[in-house]
Amino acid sequence: MKRMTAIVLFFTMLSGSTLFYPHLCRKNLLYAKPVVSNLTTDRPAHYAPDDTAHTSDTGSNSTDSDKSSDSASKNAEQTADKSQKVNKKENANGMPALSISAPSVLLMEAETGTILYQKNEHDSRPPASVTKIMTLNLIFDAIDKKQIALTDEVTVSESAAAMGGSQVFLEAGEIQTVETLIKCISVASANDACVAMAEHICGSEEEFVSQMNQKAAELGMKDTHFANCCGLEADGHVTSAYDIALMSRELIIKHPQIHDYCTIWMENIIHNTRRGAQEFGLANTNKLLKQYPYATGLKTGYTSVAKFCISATAEKDGIKLIAAIMAAPDKNKRTQDAQTLLNYGFTACRVYKDENPPKLPVLTVKQGSADHVPLVYETKMSYVSTTGEDLSQITKKIKLPKSAAAPVKKGDVAGKVAYYLGDKKLGHVNILYAESVEHAAFIDYFIILFKKLFFL
Repeated sequence: MKRMTAIVLFFTMLSGSTLFYPHLCRKNLLYAKPVVSNLTTDRPAHYAPDDTAHTSDTGSNSTDSDKSSDSASKNAEQTADKSQKVNKKENANGMPALSISAPSVLLMEAETGTILYQKNEHDSRPPASVTKIMTLNLIFDAIDKKQIALTDEVTVSESAAAMGGSQVFLEAGEIQTVETLIKCISVASANDACVAMAEHICGSEEEFVSQMNQKAAELGMKDTHFANCCGLEADGHVTSAYDIALMSRELIIKHPQIHDYCTIWMENIIHNTRRGAQEFGLANTNKLLKQYPYATGLKTGYTSVAKFCISATAEKDGIKLIAAIMAAPDKNKRTQDAQTLLNYGFTACRVYKDENPPKLPVLTVKQGSADHVPLVYETKMSYVSTTGEDLSQITKKIKLPKSAAAPVKKGDVAGKVAYYLGDKKLGHVNILYAESVEHAAFIDYFIILFKKLFFL
C-alpha cells in the first residue's frame, strides 16, 4: 500500500512539476558573489562551502676540443659546493657585478623561465653549432607526433654527405637510424647528420629551416633568423643569448630525454656502407661535462666569426639552470663564464614547488546528467626567489564557485588556487574539470526521482 501511494505521488508530480522542465525555472536559480576565507597558515587547506563560493586558504605544505683533468673537475666541484655569499654589488643594469668575459650572456631558471642574470642578451650574433638546439627540438617534436621513430632508418643523401665543418663522415647511400643520428648531432655536433635528419623529416633542408623559423616565432625568439640547420656561417643566420635560452628551455622541459644523449661522453657508431661495416668514435664537444659537477648539457658552438658559444645546462638540488653564452674569446673563457653564471645561479636561486597542493572537492553540477564533477589541477606551482624570502610563509587560496551549470567540458577552467607571500601574489594554478557532464535529459530526471522515491 505504501509503495502504491509512492507511485501515485510520482505520477502526480510528473504531470505538474517543473522539475522535468529545468529551462522554465532557470530564472529562479540563485548566484552569489564569491568570498575568500582567511585561515591561518598552520591550518590545513580545506573545502568550506558557503552560500556563494568555495574558498580555502592554507600555508605552505664545429667541434670544440680541450683537455680536461681530474684536478680541474675537483676544483670546480669545490667552488660550486661552497656556500658563497651573493655579490651584492650591481652593475649599471642592476645585475650582480659578475666577472664575465663574453659580450652577450643570459642565465635562466629553467622550470619557470625566470631570468637571473643578463648582459646584452638581445644582441643578435651568429650562434655556430648552438643552432642545433632548434634542429633537435624539431626532431623530438616529430617523434612526439609519431611522424618518425627512433628506430626508423634514414638514407644519407649526397647533399648531406657533402656537408663541411664538424661531421661524422656519413657517406651517400649510408643508412643510419634516427637515434644514431641524434647521437651524432648531440655528441659530435655533426653537420652531415643534421642535414640527413632535416631531409628525412621535411624532404629538404630548406623546408626544415622554414619550420625552424616558424618554431622560433612560436617561442617568441624575436632576435633570431635561421639560414641552415647546422650553424655554418651564412648571411642573416643569427640569434641572441635570450633566444638561445628560450629554445634550450623548450628542449629540456618538453623533451627531457635529450639529456640521455647530450651527456654521452664517448660512444662508437658503425658506418654501414658499400665497403662494409666500419667503427667510428664519437667524442662530446662539451668539455663542461667533465669540468663542472652539475652539468647536464647542452650544446657548444664555434666558428671564427661566432667565436666560442654554449648553452650550458646544469641541475643541483632540484634547481635547473640554463646559461647561454655567445662570442666568448676562447674556450677556456667560455668555460669560466659558464661556471661563474651557474655558481651564481645556484647560490642566489631558491625554487618553491608545491608538491602537496590542497585536496580538491567534487563540484555540484546543476541541471546535469550527473550531480557532481571531479576537479584536477592543471599543473604544479613553481616560484623562483632570488631575494632570500621565507618561502615557508607562502599561503594558498582556493577559489571555486559553489556549483557549475551543465554542460561542463573536461579540461575547462573551473577555478584556481592562488599563491601569496604576505600581500604579494606569486602566481596561480588553474583548477580544471576532470570529466565532462552533459545537460540532463528527461530520462536523467526520471531516473533521479525514481531513485529518491524508492530509496535506491
